[in-house]
Amino acid sequence: MATKRYDYLVIGSGSALTAVDMALSHGLRVALVDKGPTGGTCLNVGCIPSKLLIFPADRVVEIEDAARLGVYAEIMRVDFRAIMERMRSVVIPSRNEIRRSLRSAEGLDFYEGVGRFVDEYTLEVNGERLRADKIVIGAGARPAIPPIDGLDRVEYLTNETLLDLNHRPASMVIVGGGYVGVEYAHFFASVGTRVTLLQMEERLLMDEEPEISDLLKRKLAQRMTVHTGTKVVAVRRVGSRLQVVAADESTGEELTVEADTILLAAGRIPNSDLLAVQNSGVQVDGRGFIVVNTRMETSKENVWALGDVIGKAMFRHVANEEAYVAANNSLHDSKVEMSYHAVPHAVFTYPQIAAVGLTQREAARDHRLVIGYARYAEVAKGEAMMEEDAFAKAVVDADSREILGFHIIGPYAPILIQEVINAMAVHAKTGHIFSAMHIHPALPEVVQKALANLKEPEEWPHPPFPGSRPT
Repeated sequence: MATKRYDYLVIGSGSALTAVDMALSHGLRVALVDKGPTGGTCLNVGCIPSKLLIFPADRVVEIEDAARLGVYAEIMRVDFRAIMERMRSVVIPSRNEIRRSLRSAEGLDFYEGVGRFVDEYTLEVNGERLRADKIVIGAGARPAIPPIDGLDRVEYLTNETLLDLNHRPASMVIVGGGYVGVEYAHFFASVGTRVTLLQMEERLLMDEEPEISDLLKRKLAQRMTVHTGTKVVAVRRVGSRLQVVAADESTGEELTVEADTILLAAGRIPNSDLLAVQNSGVQVDGRGFIVVNTRMETSKENVWALGDVIGKAMFRHVANEEAYVAANNSLHDSKVEMSYHAVPHAVFTYPQIAAVGLTQREAARDHRLVIGYARYAEVAKGEAMMEEDAFAKAVVDADSREILGFHIIGPYAPILIQEVINAMAVHAKTGHIFSAMHIHPALPEVVQKALANLKEPEEWPHPPFPGSRPT
């Protein structure tokens, strides 16, 4: 079999397209290999479609919750098909446009198919062999399918296949209480599906602060059934419905739930196995994620990797930054390094959650801490919104007053936290937040309030906290 030779080979058409663009701008002969769909996880089955679905779900809950403000409204109908079709009307044209651009790009050969390494620097795709001097891997990840007895004999949904739905399931069991699980639990409950959420871990969103996980569980439990510390052990079909059997992790007591469908949201696994990266000399860890250093270099010289396939922080904004680092270091003598110091993330469940930096537990390993809390209701705008439970939490070094982490649960959390992200990016101290004038009355005052309430960790009672009246 003849081998086609390139200067530069990129695997994946999500964030890795940054490397394609930079290599083409340097006049290199470039090959792009992608198993599809074009545009990567975020556009096709991740951030974009899920947020197009969740935005109307937010409106539903806000309308249902408006009575506490003295506003009484009735939702006449939720058009599930229209919501799904609107989502696809955005995703599919965007995907097709990227594909057209790639196929017509000068200096680029685009191979649509699953690539597999057959030797170092050599990839086979669609019966052709490609070899390149430099390779950038941004191959992504896919839904993990847990080993549940009977699962192979029933139909189930993942975050990818649910996007093809046109009819609302009457009832659903969601397996997993991570980002995907709690976001889609919010969506399906909002459109009228009877949802049961089963989480094997002791709490939802295990990477979040425990008090944030606790409040989220309490809020979601008002709209659906939530079980934590509960492992799904079997699934079977009974007539037209599914029967899901779960066991309490501490007592072993069994729980059986019947539903029309099941959504698996039990994490993601890297696509490194599909690539057979072991044939290239690229090292992976025990879970299959490609091992890289801060320059995005793999164990194989002139091979870089980024995004979900390395498993560092599986968010598109992180992958975009990793892609720039990988592309720069593969093309320039002047090297840059990836920093994970102030990586932010958001969870678009209801209530919304956002965080940046370290949790209290993580920070306590290397720092003496002070902690600050503020409920939304402690500032005037939060009181106007009647947000009694929502709160912000600051994690601060007690000696330097450097902000080490910040966590918010409540309306607009991903927006409110941005000023803290900007401050932490330059290792700012609490005083930098206070040096900027904040609009009164507006919700960003809750950030200042949390930083003004710093105390030794043991001085704080368990949330929710009694707060002062807003001023």
